[in-house]
Amino acid sequence: MTNPADEFSYAVKIGHISANPFTVRISADAADLARLETQWDVRDVRSFEAEVVLGRWKRDGVRVKGHVSVSIVQDCVVTLDPVEQQIEEDFEAIFLPENSRLAKRVQDGTAEMVLDPEGPDLPETFTGDSIDVGTVAAEFAALAIDPYPRKQGVDYNDRIESDPATDKKPSPFAVLQGLKRDDTGS
Repeated sequence: MTNPADEFSYAVKIGHISANPFTVRISADAADLARLETQWDVRDVRSFEAEVVLGRWKRDGVRVKGHVSVSIVQDCVVTLDPVEQQIEEDFEAIFLPENSRLAKRVQDGTAEMVLDPEGPDLPETFTGDSIDVGTVAAEFAALAIDPYPRKQGVDYNDRIESDPATDKKPSPFAVLQGLKRDDTGS
């Protein structure tokens, strides 16, 4: 488990958020870029910038909407050469205090949660007097990182793939077929 002090963070006090939304701009310094590099396990994080709009949601919730721009360098999965990736990602999240009645999870009587996969995400809960919008932006950027980066123009020439339509695998009963023929022939 990682130490929270080693992760990218930018906290905003809830008391500063009113009915009128306001914008926070985050630009990572060299120490923050090093934290993100370790957190995401990539070769290099060259830049991280986010623009986050915060406003009240319902009575005691907070809506966080924003855009994150990231430039990273990873190792190519084929050649191990550096591969650059530019990430441009929009995000949105709702936060509720943990004691809010709106934060209670709806269950259908069988102790199972009913979720719509195409619907909005469930609200996140927070404790204390602040929300870490830096962590939210970093998480959405991390989801957009290519898990198998490949250098431009590089193909998997030496790969072996199985094609069920053309593969002729012997039946596991083929050995028994041969034994049966030997019995009838003697």
